[in-house]
Amino acid sequence: MHKLIRRLIATGIVTIPRSVPERFAQDAYESSRALLRQLGRALAVRHVDAGSCNGCELEIHAVNNPYYNLEGLGIHFVASPRHADILMVTGPVSRHMVPALLMTYEALADPKRVLALGDCAMGRGIFHANYATVGRVDAVIPVDITIAGCPPPPAAIIEAFLALIGTSALA
Repeated sequence: MHKLIRRLIATGIVTIPRSVPERFAQDAYESSRALLRQLGRALAVRHVDAGSCNGCELEIHAVNNPYYNLEGLGIHFVASPRHADILMVTGPVSRHMVPALLMTYEALADPKRVLALGDCAMGRGIFHANYATVGRVDAVIPVDITIAGCPPPPAAIIEAFLALIGTSALA
């Protein structure tokens, strides 16, 4: 036990260097102010898994952890499409999810914004149109923003939200 404590004291605190671009820290204040100007509140995102392998969902969870801190930028996830500003869809749309996805899209308030996350949602992944899926998200509902990757890294997801906030697409 004493040997372990001496070793811990001698080593000190060892951390992994932060890989998040410094732009996120710099843009946090500006993006929060831009959201307040455009919406008067935080940006609300509704996520729908239309048939993915859950790789993209793991990256969405990573974006929400304290390391990336998406909520610190003024962006949070909501449980209802009626409270959402953006609909984020992952995976190829399975045939059984088409009615649910259409109902979710119709429940969004105007202007309706849709983000397709991952290669499968864009029709480029290992899951594409076949007997069980209709393929791309834009085959069912119109898509405004796409994020490529299988799965896309959390930094790419944050970059897409920051780009969206920086534009007047929400106004």
